[in-house]
Amino acid sequence: MADSEADLLANIRVQGEVPRHIAIIMDGNGRWARERHMPRPFGHRSGVKAVRAAVEGCLEVGVEWLSLFAFSQENWQRPMTEVSALMSLLEEFIAREADDLHRQGVRVRVFGDLERLSGPAAAAISRVVRSTESGTRLGLNLFISYGGRAELVRAARLLAEDVAAGRLVPDAITEEAFRARLFTADCPDPDLLIRTSGERRLSNFLLWQVAYAELYISNVLWPDFGCTALYEAIRDFQGRDRRFGRVGT
Repeated sequence: MADSEADLLANIRVQGEVPRHIAIIMDGNGRWARERHMPRPFGHRSGVKAVRAAVEGCLEVGVEWLSLFAFSQENWQRPMTEVSALMSLLEEFIAREADDLHRQGVRVRVFGDLERLSGPAAAAISRVVRSTESGTRLGLNLFISYGGRAELVRAARLLAEDVAAGRLVPDAITEEAFRARLFTADCPDPDLLIRTSGERRLSNFLLWQVAYAELYISNVLWPDFGCTALYEAIRDFQGRDRRFGRVGT
């Protein structure tokens, strides 16, 4: 019999160390809706509840950073009706959750090619970033209109501009210098990368940052990914032997 949410939480606390930073590729909204003979936007709307569960679960166990892949650059190629529905959901989520996130000490940041967003969506993002900037319990990174390769190109371009301006010499380009130009420069790399719906690929998400992340593939579709599923992933992480290329114990 599967462990209950309470049992998993107690077990996690006994084990002690939890991931400082969890990244999640939220996948399966469309399939979840299709299984119920509903349109894809219905699945996206249900997926918003899983976002709240992930935040609450991370707060409960003391995770410091949560990064969610909400909308990729490739997603702009989807039908405009679906894209519009996703943008509307983003605005609704912010309007409904911003105050609670602030009260719970969650600091929201949003990364990606935000210039492509509509005026209302961009304004909603600015509002939640400002209203939660004092949060210290959990850093919530939302990746919207984001692509990992595009982020790497952006970092390389920033380095090239510094060299061209005489602020940096080529010999000073190190991994740390490159990392400092990434969106996530001020937070640790993910310790645990979760992908829902059973798919086994990175989908162009945080390509630099997940170099040593532990991967966890869940067969659960994102709208059904609640605290129990999150705790199962964390408990699995706690049983891993993280060697970072070194010889194990």
